[in-house]
Amino acid sequence: MTESLGYKQKPQKSKGRRIGLLLAKLIGGFIVVLALFFLTVYLVNVFGNKSDLKKIEAYGQQIEVDGKKMNVLIQGSGEETIVLLPGYGTAAPALDFEMLIKELSPNYTVVAVEPFGYGLSDKTDKERTSKNIASEIHEAVGQLNLDRYILMGHSISGIYALQYINDYPDEVTAFVGIDTSVPTQPGTDELMPFESLDLLTKSGFYRLLKSIGPDPYAGLSFDEHTVKQMKLLANVNENNATMLNEIQHSASNFRDARQLSFPAELPLLLFVVAHDQEVEGWIELHEEQIAGSSHGEMVALDGTHYLHHTKSKEIAQKLKDFMDQVQK
Repeated sequence: MTESLGYKQKPQKSKGRRIGLLLAKLIGGFIVVLALFFLTVYLVNVFGNKSDLKKIEAYGQQIEVDGKKMNVLIQGSGEETIVLLPGYGTAAPALDFEMLIKELSPNYTVVAVEPFGYGLSDKTDKERTSKNIASEIHEAVGQLNLDRYILMGHSISGIYALQYINDYPDEVTAFVGIDTSVPTQPGTDELMPFESLDLLTKSGFYRLLKSIGPDPYAGLSFDEHTVKQMKLLANVNENNATMLNEIQHSASNFRDARQLSFPAELPLLLFVVAHDQEVEGWIELHEEQIAGSSHGEMVALDGTHYLHHTKSKEIAQKLKDFMDQVQK
């Protein structure tokens, strides 16, 4: 009937084809937008790093170690020297320790060492084993003509300090730990996602995530200029090849450290977060560490893993009292 009136019904497949083309265009458009987003994030990171490098200001002094430059910051003029070592991933150690150095320097000469891959130090292709890291730090200390000093470290430096003290026992007069890692703490045999971190960093998404995340320095006593410099160094340093190699060696470094211990006669002062929620038995692990020391003490402090950001005065005063007692 409809045909006799001159009308023809359109095939249903024509409508389906239009829907298919529309979906294809939508998907194609989404892919293009996504690709442009990824490209923008990548380019912002590339040009951002170049810009950040130009804004970074020098501090400390450069020492030649293993054919490369290692940065150290020296403050204070006390008779006793403290060699200060950072935790893993601290982008600008000498600046990060600023408040602690300020509290320690009236009584000590403080040498803040920035290992390779950190702060203003060069990067290195040498494997990041505890043995190599300890050797490089020792070479830097030797270049400064230091032969007797207190070794003080944060976080993972507790592992490197064990290696250091066993390799150079006649030089270290005491070890002071700031919420330091312990060889027997749980979870250290797990593989770290260094490849994912590398991808996040090179793609620019690590920078993006930091830009929209909370400010790690909010509420702390750093001045605005120092915070800006630390953030610039974080942008260009975090997850660099040297740091990622350190992650790759993390499990084996912890495993090797289980064969080591602090000498019984070495004064041992450990500052520990009082209510750690991340590592089971955190207090007990450190109590076990000082149990074999004839001059061992553990001090539990309220705060976060970076105790030196909020408890610098307490740490400095307790260290002075502790060393005065030991040296009586």
